[in-house]
Parts: sequence; C-alpha cells; structure tokens
Amino acid sequence: MNKSKASILLVEDEENLLDALKLNLELEGYEVTTATTGPAALKKVEEEYFDLILLDVMLPELDGFDVCQTIRLKNVETPILMLSARSGSADRVAGLKRGADDYLTKPFNLEELLLRVEKLIEKNRKLLDKTSVGEQFNFGKNQIDFKAQTATNAKGELISLSKKEIMLLKLMIEYRNEVVSREKILQSVWGYQVFPTTRTIDNFILNFRKYFEEDPREPQHFHSVRGVGYKFQD
Repeated sequence: MNKSKASILLVEDEENLLDALKLNLELEGYEVTTATTGPAALKKVEEEYFDLILLDVMLPELDGFDVCQTIRLKNVETPILMLSARSGSADRVAGLKRGADDYLTKPFNLEELLLRVEKLIEKNRKLLDKTSVGEQFNFGKNQIDFKAQTATNAKGELISLSKKEIMLLKLMIEYRNEVVSREKILQSVWGYQVFPTTRTIDNFILNFRKYFEEDPREPQHFHSVRGVGYKFQD
C-alpha cells in the first residue's frame, strides 16, 4: 500500500501519547492531522478527507462515542479505530454500535495498532479502487455507480446505497458466477472484529432483489446457496 498518500486524523487529548502516536505514524509514511477535543475533531472531518480516524474515547467537551456517532450521522464513512482505557466488553460494543470499525484497548502494542491501521485503510481503499470492476457496472437493466454510491434500476429509480451495500455488491460482482462464502463476506465487508448473523447478510441479499430483480421471488442475479454462501450472476 502506498502509505504516503494515506491521511489520518488522530484525536487524543493526552499530550505524550498524541506526540508518540503522531511520530510513529509519520515514520510509517502517513500524513497525520491532530485534534485534542471532540468538537475540534468534528471540525477537521468537515474540512478535509481522511483515510482513517484514530479516535480516543475519553475526550473533553464531547467524548469519542458521541464524536463517532455524529460522524456517522453526517454520512461520513471514513474508517474509525477507537482507542480506550476502558477494557469492558460493554464499551467495545458501544463503540461498534456507534459506528466504529474497530476498537483497541489501552495500553496497546504499537505494532498491533500499526497493523490494524494498515488493514483498515487497505480495506477502505479496496472499496474505492476503480481497477477491478470500474466506477460503474451494468447488469440487466440496472446500473451501479460505485463512486457515487447509487444505482439505477430497471424502473429508472435512483437508489442510494450504503457503504456496506456497495462493499457487498462489489465483492459479489468481482466473484460473479462464483459462490462467495459467508466467511469471505464477513472478513471483507464487516471485518474480523464484527460478526453479523447470517440473517443480516440474507437481509442485504433480499434488499438487492427488491432493488434489481424483475421478480424478487424468482431472482436471476442474486442467489443464496444454502449452507455455503451467496452468488451473483449477471
């Protein structure tokens, strides 16, 4: 991965940790912008694009959970890795529910942090990568615009798609005419820290059928393969 173009927003109010993390991230080739309060972090997010947000939970004025939730309510899908001295599972779940992609407990191993940072940025860039299926993809009378996160179906309806929907669509299209296992979907779309139920993936497939199939009860494009996974046919 070309780290030199990857930008990170580091939100941490503990000065020594902020300086140490900023130095180590820059040594890895990342461009690092810092903020020490919740409101300052939100202002930075509004002003520029970041490949990743490293977000401390315990912040003055507005805590990390609220910052994370506010970012997601603004439909900003930048990956968020939360950092917290709280080790309880309830806090981890709270962070993930607010929209975080990953959660790391302090004190943490620097090498592990850097690895998670790299993986999150890499996964997000794969979504934005235009080389695999292009910016747009047509099948049947449907068209998907990956960059705009929209689709137009056979009825001419414009559909806004979530980041997870785009990621799942892109994955299935890349493996078109092949069965994609549930494990592959979980790893590629949701990440190894969060494991939705099979029913969650089923609901995504049902939505795709409503969006794109002429008869959702007799799908031509989106298939569930019982006990194995899912398949897209164009």
